[in-house]
Amino acid sequence: MLDIKDRILYEDNHLIIINKASSEIVQGDKTGDETLGEKVQKYIKIRDEKPGNVFLGVTHRLDRPTSGLVVFAKTSKALSRMNVLFREHHLKKTYWAILEKAPRKDAAQLVDYLRRDRNKNRSFCCNSGRDDAKKAVLSYEVLNRIGSETLVEVDLETGRHHQIRAQFSGRGCPIKGDLKYGAKAPNSNGSIHLHARKIVFVHPVSKVEITVVAPVPRNDILWQEFEANSAREKTGADD
Repeated sequence: MLDIKDRILYEDNHLIIINKASSEIVQGDKTGDETLGEKVQKYIKIRDEKPGNVFLGVTHRLDRPTSGLVVFAKTSKALSRMNVLFREHHLKKTYWAILEKAPRKDAAQLVDYLRRDRNKNRSFCCNSGRDDAKKAVLSYEVLNRIGSETLVEVDLETGRHHQIRAQFSGRGCPIKGDLKYGAKAPNSNGSIHLHARKIVFVHPVSKVEITVVAPVPRNDILWQEFEANSAREKTGADD
């Protein structure tokens, strides 16, 4: 795994954005494993020779098997303001997902109601009449295909528990490696092929629009092939 310094996608006095590996947890859980936040704190403390504790606030989370960008706040002002941006959906989050089966349409908006089962740590599509059902909305576009697998770009309009995983699984198109949601086989490293690819937001302090893109995992051949194919197609379209 690359060092923290090699995974910094953006940094200023208020924010630091890191490209998370699929094996990392953003915040502590029952495993007791070191969190990504703790790693970043240690890195900043050593790099900047800080004598005391390093403030680092978690503004959002990614599931452990998911890779991609995570935004941390380096000041309390940035943390409170980023929390508002996430809570009120004043930013755009884009994900890449590799599906085992192609969706019925090359582009569409998916609207479902999801119910969370905390005992199983899963979300299920359900009837909108349930008291515990929450509306989930996303839009996707097929970017590329390699063999039987399909790369889709997903824009989240709501932020529900396991939303992307549950909505595609509910249509018979599970994410590669995602056994919990119906994939045929696990990935050898325990990951799933879901990647937090891009975020666009107005900086909470400078008020300048920020766009950050996270490269896909370097050690995953399939991700690398899809990223290369997508880059070639985009270049061809721009010619």
